[in-house]
Amino acid sequence: MTGTLFELTFFLAAPVWLLMIFAPHRRITERVAASPLTVLPLLALWAVFAVPVLPELWTAVTSPDIDTFRDLTALANGAAALWAQVLAWDLLLGQWMYRESRRLSIPPLLMSPLLVLTILLSPLALPLFLALRTTYKNRTSPLAPAGKR
Repeated sequence: MTGTLFELTFFLAAPVWLLMIFAPHRRITERVAASPLTVLPLLALWAVFAVPVLPELWTAVTSPDIDTFRDLTALANGAAALWAQVLAWDLLLGQWMYRESRRLSIPPLLMSPLLVLTILLSPLALPLFLALRTTYKNRTSPLAPAGKR
């Protein structure tokens, strides 16, 4: 059962990602991406995974060391709980990136590959997005008056 639920975690996040990547200008995409509630199904699955391994999970987060986390991820429910958590936070990050890109008029042709990278390796995607965001912020912000520089 854990394996089936593990597979389900990605499919719960996928519709939101698909909208942001392939239908960025649609009104439904903007509404969905604006809602933090999109992660609730993933967090519900996190709870299903976490409850059976709560003592191990608690130990891992209150006294973190590599061996404790290795022990937690050796348990199917421990690994699945961590995966659900990663997917939930990556989705929230992706939604923020999508909304910022819309606000700054970053073209979807730039954002779509970056959102795919966020799904796969968000620690690489976020710095790239922040650099892109800075570039577009500087393009769209009006110049300060000469006396205020």
